Amino acid sequence: MYANPIIWADYPDLDVIRVEDTYYMVSTTMHMMPGCVILRSYDLIHWETATHVYDRLDDTPAQCLEEGKQIYGKGMWAASLRYHKNRFYVIFVANDTHKTYLYTAQQITGPWTKQYVEGFYHDCSLFFDEDDRTYLIHGNTEIYLTELSSDLSGPKPGGVQRMIVKDKQPHFLGYEGAHFYKINGKYYVFLIHISKASGRRTQAFYMADSLDSEFVGGEAFNDDMGYFNAGVAQGGIVDTPDGDWYAMLFQDHGAIGRIPVLVPLHFENDIPVFAEKAPKQILIQSTRPNYTYKPLIGSDAFHYEADETGRVRLNDFWQWNHTPHDGLWSVTDKPGVYRIQSGHIRPNLTFAVNTLTQRAMGPVCEATVTLDGSGLKDGDYAGLGFLIGTYGLIALTRNEGRLELVMLARNSEDSSIFGNLIDAEPATEYARIPMVESVVTLKAIGNFVDNQDECSFFYLEGSQWKPLGITHKMVYKLDHFMGCRIGLFLYSTSVIGGIADFSNFEYQVMLAHNGK
Repeated sequence: MYANPIIWADYPDLDVIRVEDTYYMVSTTMHMMPGCVILRSYDLIHWETATHVYDRLDDTPAQCLEEGKQIYGKGMWAASLRYHKNRFYVIFVANDTHKTYLYTAQQITGPWTKQYVEGFYHDCSLFFDEDDRTYLIHGNTEIYLTELSSDLSGPKPGGVQRMIVKDKQPHFLGYEGAHFYKINGKYYVFLIHISKASGRRTQAFYMADSLDSEFVGGEAFNDDMGYFNAGVAQGGIVDTPDGDWYAMLFQDHGAIGRIPVLVPLHFENDIPVFAEKAPKQILIQSTRPNYTYKPLIGSDAFHYEADETGRVRLNDFWQWNHTPHDGLWSVTDKPGVYRIQSGHIRPNLTFAVNTLTQRAMGPVCEATVTLDGSGLKDGDYAGLGFLIGTYGLIALTRNEGRLELVMLARNSEDSSIFGNLIDAEPATEYARIPMVESVVTLKAIGNFVDNQDECSFFYLEGSQWKPLGITHKMVYKLDHFMGCRIGLFLYSTSVIGGIADFSNFEYQVMLAHNGK
């Protein structure tokens, strides 16, 4: 038996399909690059990264953290993943460009061909009907069915365009997160909302005999697994080769983000019936029992080689915060080192360019890295941190020629999900000590048990880990709208041209925090 939720990390807005014996699952990645991650599994429980659909989206100033712009909480949202006539399709909207993107590929690993779809379709679900007609189901509160042209470039002139469902009950969040299917001749749309009656995310469904008839249904699943009234909802459904059905949903887990939960369901007289409660342990027969999965997070010695085009692809568990600035980072200049060179004046971690990140992973995660700060210039900050609106970090800085080690954190005025910390304000400094050596090994620990959401920082002195600063409380907010990330960073506040060299990055996940 395996624990459920199945992944204690930020994989929200899930859509899942099966192609023969293989499951694929896509998730929102917003401002991260490469983006639109697709995972692969043979049992719906263990997953590995199959691909990222794109390395860069549109290279706008906001996507590149230029001109004071950014896309935190925007970027790509809630993709729909489909496989039709031996081809993969991924469609999503980006909330910074207000465009709809369609990517297609013969293989899940690409290459992926990009095109735009005329219009903007919130939380859309792509559907290919058996008569070779194609539709999008989309919207918030009012859910629409829109027929697409044969080349999928936009709405079909004279095609179907109708509202199929409307959320009429009092709600904090109206119906959205559409997932559309045709099963045994019936049409189904699965939706989430937050009604005022429930006060948390719940799952709903509506069904119809045809695309012209009325969709009827209602609430289908309402459970929080006993976890802080955080409802389990929104995601796709999929069947196993043996004919069993499961819903892949998510649950809010504080600063770690929104994490995947697997819920069994079955059909009774064509009605989808979810398990009364999401099981806390689950077991599914694997289609490849002896398969070894690549880790979703991992350590890195930064030994890479460029391909024949001079390009370097990092391990799949890495993503940059926004589009990277090429020429200002390298893993080949110095073997075994991730090097960042500053080319801009930036006020804080939020706007640091080429911050290299991985998802934080619960219950407790720990990262260590060795930093060579001999190339830092006055006003530079380089180090290890947890990237979120309420970030915390440990960094080497150079002040009037002297190297010092600091611990900084950004605090929120409230503990709610509201409030925007994306600005030019510096973080609060909680500790500063002089450093004799320019090379230091740093540690960051994140404790996410029962929404404690605390990060703490250490440095290695001889053979002893020494704490620096405070234990900082991180708060998940809609400004980033993403679970916190462990990140390696450099930003300059005075002059550009500084260099930070990171080596021996080690990452592990633990069941408890021992405070060291």
